[in-house]
Amino acid sequence: MTKRAPSTSTEQVKSSVKEAIGKLTGDVRVEAEGRRRKGEDRPPDGGGSRKN
Repeated sequence: MTKRAPSTSTEQVKSSVKEAIGKLTGDVRVEAEGRRRKGEDRPPDGGGSRKN
């Protein structure tokens, strides 16, 4: 059985949970890490927004 990498949506959920836990506990470092990881999980094409 091969081990699969977690999907992007799974990583986004984990990042959101980490950010929320940081907010609830007042831990700025955990909150910032969750926010940073959410940014890393975005697709490299810019997330679908276009500049004209």
